[in-house]
Amino acid sequence: MSEFTEAMAQLAAGVAVVTVRDGRDDLGTTVSALMSVSLEPPLVLVSLASRGYLNEVLLRQDRWAASLLSSGQAAIASRFATAGRPSARLLVAGVPHHRGARTEALVVEDGVAAIEAETTKVVPAGDHTLFIATVLSVAYVNPSVQPLVRLRARYRPMA
Repeated sequence: MSEFTEAMAQLAAGVAVVTVRDGRDDLGTTVSALMSVSLEPPLVLVSLASRGYLNEVLLRQDRWAASLLSSGQAAIASRFATAGRPSARLLVAGVPHHRGARTEALVVEDGVAAIEAETTKVVPAGDHTLFIATVLSVAYVNPSVQPLVRLRARYRPMA
């Protein structure tokens, strides 16, 4: 692990699953680089590896969802982080979920929150692409559960 990667691993980050519906298929990935950018208007930013297929899809599909996972959903995070993963529909099999009303993207339930968003600006940034998006709706907020965080290359419940 490079010193930069190791240094950044010391920073705890919330874990989310970003999903998008692309025609008849559903795609998704686990991210820990999702953040609020603005309250008025409500904007979020997600950072994706530029070489990934989801990045390619989000360059042509503006609407997507982000499910902010709870501490009991590490298995879901791992499923969506696995290389060569199948369709997101298979990854959520047996997991409570629904389609977002505004995006038709899969929304994982029982997390700490979920949003639907529409990309308004794309910014190339080194080996990643930043997608800045307007929040279209908040599917749910569940403050009664603890969030899942990533720290030192491991998923951890928040203490």
